Amino acid sequence: MKVGCIGLGDIAQKAYLPVLGGQPGVELHLQTRTPATLARVADGLHLPAAQAHTDLDSLLAQDLDAAFVHAPTAVHPEIVTRLLAAGVPTYVDKPLAYELADSQRLVALAEERNVGLAVGFNRRHAPGYAQCADHPRELILMQKNRIGLPEEPRAMILDDFIHVVDTLRFLVPGPVDDITVRARVEDGLLHHVVLQLAGDGFTALGVMNRLSGSAEEILEVSGQDTKRQVVNLAEVIDHKGQPTVRRRGDWVPVARQRGIEQAVLTFLDAVRAGKVLSARDALATHELCERVVRAVQERGA
Repeated sequence: MKVGCIGLGDIAQKAYLPVLGGQPGVELHLQTRTPATLARVADGLHLPAAQAHTDLDSLLAQDLDAAFVHAPTAVHPEIVTRLLAAGVPTYVDKPLAYELADSQRLVALAEERNVGLAVGFNRRHAPGYAQCADHPRELILMQKNRIGLPEEPRAMILDDFIHVVDTLRFLVPGPVDDITVRARVEDGLLHHVVLQLAGDGFTALGVMNRLSGSAEEILEVSGQDTKRQVVNLAEVIDHKGQPTVRRRGDWVPVARQRGIEQAVLTFLDAVRAGKVLSARDALATHELCERVVRAVQERGA
């Protein structure tokens, strides 16, 4: 199975390549326009020169069975378009694109060509978060905070807050009939944003503070007088009268803890089985993100 990896940045090197490089039956091909990075990463994975490429044409000439895209978001539309046009099932690190029209076009192209397209929402596969889907969820609260990182709204929401948006969509127990957005924008930079989704019998709150004083991610789901809390994707605390703490095992790889390994294997298994994955549900997350972007822009205008 020939699998391409396009873009060799921090996330690709730390999370995805260790998983892909260890899969039996996978012939891994790398592509980046930076020769020094390409040589270093290929050498670390003991790949021959024939599996290291500096341009997309060379990579596509390998007759790939699947591809992973970890290049900067700004070039996703161009790269994904070429992969889908070539009939290559494609996994894209979120988001598909900064602009909703581009995301819609890519999903439509995948459907038109009958080619699988998946977006890397790894938190749906993270063990702690997946377990929350089996817990009462009358109230959902997710915080993903950073230190000293106010940012231009569209980039912040599509590159980072999108994880919060998708996790809330994954966990809400029914149809959403009310959406509210609150934010603080100063000098064109987004300091914090709060998204509320509500439906019959439930409320879900997503919070991101880029001036939080701490980098942290906390998910809480509660209902029927019980609560499950997941701290930094590693520690699960069940509250039912007395808190019970379960911590990640010392030997559990970070990629497995964060759901990346499971997301990769799910995608590869689908490709092997000839199953065409749809990105329609991922597109719904992008559409909700666009709604957040517009609400924030109006607030900062």
